[in-house]
Amino acid sequence: MSDVNIEAFINTHEQLQAAVDGLSEEQLKWKLAPEVWSVQEVLSHLVDHSIVISFRIRDILAGTTVQLPGFNQDAWVNGQYANEGGTPDILDAFHALLHYNSLLLRRLSAADFAKTGINFKGATVNVSDIIGGFTRHVQNHLGQIERIKQAAAPV
Repeated sequence: MSDVNIEAFINTHEQLQAAVDGLSEEQLKWKLAPEVWSVQEVLSHLVDHSIVISFRIRDILAGTTVQLPGFNQDAWVNGQYANEGGTPDILDAFHALLHYNSLLLRRLSAADFAKTGINFKGATVNVSDIIGGFTRHVQNHLGQIERIKQAAAPV
């Protein structure tokens, strides 16, 4: 087994759920400005990111030699009208992807976690880096959700 903290990865769903518990639909969709994400858009972005890392991990494990894909996060959120969806559906999708990926991660050996690919910036990354990076990314967005909640408090 690797030094990857799979439990921290899995627990991101519970943390996101706790961060939005008790928020009204209006609070979930409130935006400080048109170009700034709502809480729901942050959640949608995290599902998108989960889809992307799911692909990246599988591509590395398959022995890809091509550069791993990046994605335009703002265009993805805007292009799918993320604020018009529903938070429960978004969190369900996030949880399903986490669960499915965790099943894969639990099957991997330390050698698998060390397998590498080239990310969209041209840097070499391994599966362990991707999982740790995603977990930290969610933590950053949990902070963003708290800032949005504070700014929206009068709503």
